[in-house]
Amino acid sequence: MSTSPRLGTDTPLPAGVVPPPVVPTGVGIVHLGWGAFHRAHQAVYTEDAMAASGDLRWGILGDVVHTAGKVATLREQGGRYTVLTVGLNPDGSPLEQARVVASVLDVAFQGDETPRLLAAMAAPTTHLVTLTITEKGYCRTGDGHLDLEKVQPDVDALVAELGGADDVAPAATAVGLLVRGLAARFRGDATPITVLSCDNVAHNGAVLRAVVDELLAAAGPVAADLTAWLAAHTTWPSSMVDRITPAVTPQTLDRVEHLLGAHDEAAVSGEPFRQWVVEDSFAGPRPAWELAGAQIVDADGVTAWEEAKLRMLNGTHSLVAYAGRLFGYATMAEAVVSPEIAAHARAYMVDDAMPSVTPPAGADLPAYAESLLERFANPATGHSTRQVSTDGTQKIPFRWGGALRFALDGGRVPDGIAFGLAAWTEFVRRAVRDGVDLGDPAGAPALTAAVAAAGGSVEGVARALLALPGVLPGDAGTHRALADAVVGHATALAAASDTLL
Repeated sequence: MSTSPRLGTDTPLPAGVVPPPVVPTGVGIVHLGWGAFHRAHQAVYTEDAMAASGDLRWGILGDVVHTAGKVATLREQGGRYTVLTVGLNPDGSPLEQARVVASVLDVAFQGDETPRLLAAMAAPTTHLVTLTITEKGYCRTGDGHLDLEKVQPDVDALVAELGGADDVAPAATAVGLLVRGLAARFRGDATPITVLSCDNVAHNGAVLRAVVDELLAAAGPVAADLTAWLAAHTTWPSSMVDRITPAVTPQTLDRVEHLLGAHDEAAVSGEPFRQWVVEDSFAGPRPAWELAGAQIVDADGVTAWEEAKLRMLNGTHSLVAYAGRLFGYATMAEAVVSPEIAAHARAYMVDDAMPSVTPPAGADLPAYAESLLERFANPATGHSTRQVSTDGTQKIPFRWGGALRFALDGGRVPDGIAFGLAAWTEFVRRAVRDGVDLGDPAGAPALTAAVAAAGGSVEGVARALLALPGVLPGDAGTHRALADAVVGHATALAAASDTLL
């Protein structure tokens, strides 16, 4: 147990630790899905934007979905937390920098503070609701539509609130919380507001708006006026975000404590690289994020970058993570350079993903590909294969689906994707066999049932998983040549190793 004092607003910071450049004057952003990535990415951009512009109204109130303990932690620390940037300098020497951030003014646990979050989204001083709720947070079924069973408690609460009910039920989902917050704004000040998704989902703004529309439709006629108001008073820009942010470990917290001389339970770490591409579609004021290095572009510009990132970065990440777990590699850095995986990762990146991407304006895709492989191999991040190999049924459609469709339409079976799919099917087979957590709550029942129905055989499981609805686009899951290629790789993987990290 740490004996150091807790980080706070009056903690003296040692030389070398970067202090907050500014302190916000109030909350201007409500962020749903407050977690490590947000702390290392959008919150830092927002603080830098305030420092560069002098506009200090963009403090953040974060919605904590799962870990209520983080609320007490951040409040005890007066909203302060540390971002530890780790990597390599151009000369190959280690890079390490600790920075204390002050842009997050407070957080709230939606399990027992839903009324406060609704009020914050309704406040006229709030101009943006931003989200990092991960792919599964959009509550979509395999066909891309809203999972009404998951959101029904929020639909019921929305109907009651629009009908004038005073009791506020706890939010069951982030999407439901968002719609109920927008409804509170509609019933109150009714000023325009921007809803900005920052998740690894293609066309994330449009996807978010679509599930919101389906939730409103489920609420029936009572939501008609709210639906009309949203059409006239909200915008839903898409964005692309990028910064490798490993899961926080005790070692991370110990290192931060050593550098600060203070204990920080909300600290996060990240690589030096960061990127944020945001569609220029805002309903009202926003931080001057472009002064902090963000790219504010048109819709086509976001689409090009999100396509490149999802297919090249995230797609390669998933391949390396699943294969890494099969061969016993704990970190992404170890796995991406291993002899069993390196050539397949490069083949996927260069031969399958890159040709399917429309280059963003001014981008050099071959150079981008090489930079990604270098970033993955950075041992300082400690990014684990376990962290990346989660939620496969939610991620594979976005990360591999587009490149797969491009290759098959061109008459080619993409070998890199076939290897990645084989690594995933073997991961699922071994995990079910050994009782290892699949890390895929949404897909676990269907995956487990498919493995059982196939009798646990390598080939049977591979073919069954490929054919699951919603995993691969169109009829790709039953494409004979693709399935044969996947089975070939899966058989080779099973022969090379039959364990699972």
